[in-house]
Amino acid sequence: MADFRIWSDDFPANGFMPKASEFNDKSFGVDGENISPALQWEAPPEDAQSLALTVYDPDALTGSGFWHWVVVNLPVDARGLPRNAGKADGSLLPHGAVQVRNDYGTQGYGGAAPMRGDKPHRFIFRLHALSAPQLPVTPDTSNAVVRLIMHQNDLDSATYTGLYELK
Repeated sequence: MADFRIWSDDFPANGFMPKASEFNDKSFGVDGENISPALQWEAPPEDAQSLALTVYDPDALTGSGFWHWVVVNLPVDARGLPRNAGKADGSLLPHGAVQVRNDYGTQGYGGAAPMRGDKPHRFIFRLHALSAPQLPVTPDTSNAVVRLIMHQNDLDSATYTGLYELK
């Protein structure tokens, strides 16, 4: 049996994510396309009933990191998400999946935007296998509350890390 794992063909493990994954907001000094990378995964635990995905930058200069994407209620039989699945309208997500506000305060995927000249930041894509078939949340539930409920139902997780820096 294969190990539970997640990966992307858009960038190598521990390698640099593409410019398209950069946030697009002049006030942050970035002009990317804010496109979430394509992701694939395999072998969630047999007792998992749903999946959730988070993208977290532990290197953000906030003192507590930065949550770029939180999506829950992914079907357990899903084996990936297409490029740009994190767009705000959720139209490329599986039916029933819920995206909550990221730390930018926007719905869906919020791309990379580390401070110019800072060291490369790590972007940790974590896929959670959950014991609940669906989490009782809405798009307006705070991502902190959603993550609390996720952790209460977490069976296992798989991670994949990308890097990003602005020179």
